Amino acid sequence: MTKIVYFLPMTRPTQPHRIAIVAYEGCQLLDVTGPAAVFGAANEGRARPFYDVAIVSPEGGAVVTNSGVALHSRKVGGQPDTLLVAGGSRGLKAAMEHAGLRRWLCRAAPKARRYGSVCTGAFVLAAAGLLDGKRVATHWSSCDRLAESFASLEVDADSLYVVDGKVWTSAGVTTGIDMALALVEADLGGALANLIARHFVLYARRPGYQSQFSPMLQAQTAAETPFVKLIDWMQAHLDQPLDVPALAVRAGLSERSFYRKFTEATAKTPAHFVESLRVDAARTLLAEGLPLKAIAAKVGLRTSARLGQAFERRFGMAPSLFREMHAG
Repeated sequence: MTKIVYFLPMTRPTQPHRIAIVAYEGCQLLDVTGPAAVFGAANEGRARPFYDVAIVSPEGGAVVTNSGVALHSRKVGGQPDTLLVAGGSRGLKAAMEHAGLRRWLCRAAPKARRYGSVCTGAFVLAAAGLLDGKRVATHWSSCDRLAESFASLEVDADSLYVVDGKVWTSAGVTTGIDMALALVEADLGGALANLIARHFVLYARRPGYQSQFSPMLQAQTAAETPFVKLIDWMQAHLDQPLDVPALAVRAGLSERSFYRKFTEATAKTPAHFVESLRVDAARTLLAEGLPLKAIAAKVGLRTSARLGQAFERRFGMAPSLFREMHAG
């Protein structure tokens, strides 16, 4: 692979920013290596690395992940600037109950500039009392369990990652990469974060407020042929008429048959599904600073008034307020 080469005006720290990623037996491999790869990419092309990334574990040495791949780790200790705990299933309970790990987390996390978790790593931090009073994310399949187990925190069951003060938590697996890119952006600017995303050949940088449950992915998971291809086409042509007559023709079905089969496959009426696609696309475009009228045209809602009405129905707030809440 080619190296990332960039020329960005930035102040170099006297010491590298220390990052500790906590692994343990049975943890999710990508929860560790995804963020580590992002931070490593940020170091490429620099005269002096910005990040000093260490994989740490309760006992140190080789840690066998859920995929069978073993990671070399240092024993937990010292004071990182950023501390992240990986998720997992097998081994998670043992990590939550490990006295030495808990002592170190309780000592290091409050002194760190920021700390957090990927996926179910939130359970380890919560068990140590480090998420009390915080709004946090975890994998969709574990949201209810986290909320029931730890009443002192607020679980955001929708977002890809959540930042609450110095606490950063992500939903799971690939969202750890999204969150790591946001951390790099906070440290070194959006230009470098975007460059890393392109280097990794990511389809897009996903903002934290993007839902774990995109309507397109849900439908692609559930829908039978020919709707998978139709949904891809709809996503790419949001500015075109997407009413039942037009979609039925493209699907090769009568309008009545299309309406019934599409609703059965996606658990949404065609009109509701199309609006979900359009509003989700608008939510992402809001972060790019486009005027509301331009966004409405791009996603097929035609006017800023119609965009506002759809946004209110879906998110309970005006697009302008949403943009203000998620600015910068």
